[in-house]
Amino acid sequence: MVSSALLGLIACAGTAQAQSQAAETTDSNQIVVSGIRASLKSSIGVKRAANAVVDVITAEGIGKFPDRNVAESLAHIPGVSVDHQFGAGEKVAIQGTDPALNRILIDDHSIASTDWGGAPGDVSGRTFNYTLLAPEIVSRIEVYKSPEARIDEGSLGGTVIVRTRQPLDLKANTINGSAGATYNDRSGKANPRASLLYSWHNKDNTFGVLLAGTYDKQTLTRAGIEYFGYGSGSDFFNTAADGSYTLKNPNTVVTGGTLADLYKARYPVGINHAYFVQTRERIGAQGGLQWKPSSNLELSLTGMHITANYNNFSQSEFIYPGWATGQLQSANVSNGLVTSASFGSTTLPSTSSELDMNYRKSTVTNDSANLAWKWKVGKATISGNGGWSKASGGTDPEYLFNMQSNMPYSFSYSGTQTNVNYSTDPTNPAAFFRGDTSKPVTLANGQTINGYQIGGISRSMTTDAEGYGQLDAEIPVEDSLFSKVRLGAKYTSHVNRLDAYGSQVYYTSQVGLSNFSTTLTPAGVFSGLGAGGNANQFATLSSQGVIDALNNGYLLDTGKDLGSSFRVLEKNAAAYVQLDFEHEKWRGNVGYRMVYTKDISDYAEFPNGAAVGTPTRHSTDYLKFLPGFNVSYQLRDDVLLRGSIAEVIARPRYAQLAGSFSRNDTQFTASGGNPDLKPYQSWNFEASAEWYFRPGALFSLEYFRRQIQSYIVTTTNNQTLLNTLTGQNAVYSVSSPINASNAVVNGISASFQAPIWGGFGIQTNYTYASDQKGTDAAGDVLNLPYLSRHTINVIPYFEKGPFQARVSWNYRTHYFTGIGRLNSVDSTDGYHQLDFSTSYKINEHFTLNFNAQNLLDSTYYSYSGTKDAPTALYKNGRTFSGSMSFTF
Repeated sequence: MVSSALLGLIACAGTAQAQSQAAETTDSNQIVVSGIRASLKSSIGVKRAANAVVDVITAEGIGKFPDRNVAESLAHIPGVSVDHQFGAGEKVAIQGTDPALNRILIDDHSIASTDWGGAPGDVSGRTFNYTLLAPEIVSRIEVYKSPEARIDEGSLGGTVIVRTRQPLDLKANTINGSAGATYNDRSGKANPRASLLYSWHNKDNTFGVLLAGTYDKQTLTRAGIEYFGYGSGSDFFNTAADGSYTLKNPNTVVTGGTLADLYKARYPVGINHAYFVQTRERIGAQGGLQWKPSSNLELSLTGMHITANYNNFSQSEFIYPGWATGQLQSANVSNGLVTSASFGSTTLPSTSSELDMNYRKSTVTNDSANLAWKWKVGKATISGNGGWSKASGGTDPEYLFNMQSNMPYSFSYSGTQTNVNYSTDPTNPAAFFRGDTSKPVTLANGQTINGYQIGGISRSMTTDAEGYGQLDAEIPVEDSLFSKVRLGAKYTSHVNRLDAYGSQVYYTSQVGLSNFSTTLTPAGVFSGLGAGGNANQFATLSSQGVIDALNNGYLLDTGKDLGSSFRVLEKNAAAYVQLDFEHEKWRGNVGYRMVYTKDISDYAEFPNGAAVGTPTRHSTDYLKFLPGFNVSYQLRDDVLLRGSIAEVIARPRYAQLAGSFSRNDTQFTASGGNPDLKPYQSWNFEASAEWYFRPGALFSLEYFRRQIQSYIVTTTNNQTLLNTLTGQNAVYSVSSPINASNAVVNGISASFQAPIWGGFGIQTNYTYASDQKGTDAAGDVLNLPYLSRHTINVIPYFEKGPFQARVSWNYRTHYFTGIGRLNSVDSTDGYHQLDFSTSYKINEHFTLNFNAQNLLDSTYYSYSGTKDAPTALYKNGRTFSGSMSFTF
């Protein structure tokens, strides 16, 4: 994440430096647009004037961005694809690269980030969840697919620059706001959202103030069927030293194949019915000052504070055949998979199914401030900015209540269909209990009890902070070729840390779910997922019931979880020189950026599964020289040809640079770091032809190539780690990052947009991308994550008088996501997204707006290797929002 929940409410006054750079790509800073066609025309104007391969999205008016979600708007751009695991677009991939490798800058500088701590793959990183960015305060978004030396390094696919509203660019005493509600048909709840912006400046337009606030609340309900990786059918056999094997249960009935087929087949080691409910509530305030004390000096000060709550309740009911390999009664083998099986009862204390109830309290906060200045000295311009940003987040605390069972069950599946049946209906609270034996536990007060563990209470808190300073100079030159020299330097110091603490909760007698006040999961919550059997509804506790059950037990504080905690200090120093040129029909820039990075990682090592960690500090550094060249040629008045060559880097996620482990102590999975990781490094090539065949219209073709010398992928292996829930060592499936090399991405995009007739218009594009897979140090072939071969956008619109409407259809084909549990090669299937928006302008002050997202309620489907081996199916529901916006 390059930003965080804070970004739902970004500083609404941009920096003076951002003003100067925006002015370079358009004739005037005061972009006044109103409506769809005007917005598209303005975006085309900025793109046409740029000296790099750039795509632009412009707000249709103050407080009116094209979509309710900025990521969905970015998905309209050729070469951009969006991940929809939680329904709305969250992560953005550019030119077929991992979302973590694309930077987002707010008015040309980054902001510290954290997240709520429960999202899949939510490690301390450099990705960005775009649902957190409030569109009301966005003026324009620029996507640089080819870099310039003056722009911060760190992007492999592209750099997203968000331009926010500025007080001296708006009319004095501008008031803009909106009030409305959002409804999700799966949660069945509606929630309010509102925004308010006020901007003032004096008569001389030399001093301005902008204040803004936003409030947003959303209730998210997600149902999912999850598969915990695939094991080998050999788990059901006893294998002798000579290679011969016999079934652990000799009475097992095998159909669809031989014993040899079963031995070689893959089977799901766990199948989970996951029911997730979250309330997201964000409140923030931002402000900005602009001051021009003289005609040659300009100062800008921005600041922000935000608080966001992401409390959530996750209920997971799962069978775990991997724990019952000796109780296999029947199995059917088809195409190398165990597609159905039944299991008998395990002997206590061994269990083979489980019910987990996790309630997480999560608050994300952010404070930031930035001071920018611009000083004209003769013909030269000297500018700079400095700032500080700090964010905190994570779970504080997380309550985990755990019940188990040894009852018989059966399963079957076929691609997107899953059936799980328990011998005892899981709506009966007696189906789940704690069958483990007691153990002596010494509490903090010295008291010793014979305890039965029922769960634990933990905390996992992330902190992210950055301080930075930058100095730039622009010097016009009188030369037959070069028009301007740019020089600059930047220094950043960034700290990212995670502090984890654990505890165990015990009762002095065995308990079961029936000992507590229970409720049932909603009927039909798994509808649309192809789920059958009696596992679709089960008894559970309420979130408050989980809290009460744990608070009523005996708590054993296990202290700081050294295995999960870490601190990474990263220092970056960069300097650049860039020459802008313009001669007859040629224009562009050539530049060179030098970057020095030093990472210091602090974490604990646990050699050979040791119970006590050894504090470890690891340092790495590297110096990179990054040349870049952009050129444009005016073939005709309405045709532009562009080309770009540049070397780029992207740094690993912070958590990847630490040797610590993030564990799931109930599913025995973990993710670890690698402090010796090298950065991503690539040579990027771009070529495009753009035909501006009439006002507001564009047809373009673009070719891109990424020659990736170094990249990072995740592999999985088994390691012995300390389970803080049980206090015992256990074997975990651990995912760890490694470097791979020599991958290539090639792609081509075609884009067309134009007003057609009578208020109708169209915006559409298609991208094709393919990769040549790289290898790791051992020579193993490794895929590139998040690369879809085909991405399509079709966006027809109508605008006439006070009425406008737009339909947006997006489709991307399947893509590899990573190496999952048990070395599963995980991919996500193709995904359709259909959205609709409309508005009616009542008068010059008031407008009615309506938006609908995810109208198809498409299933988010992931699989292992082949599409008949599922790993996850999710439904998020449709979202509808209505609002009244006003401006004075």
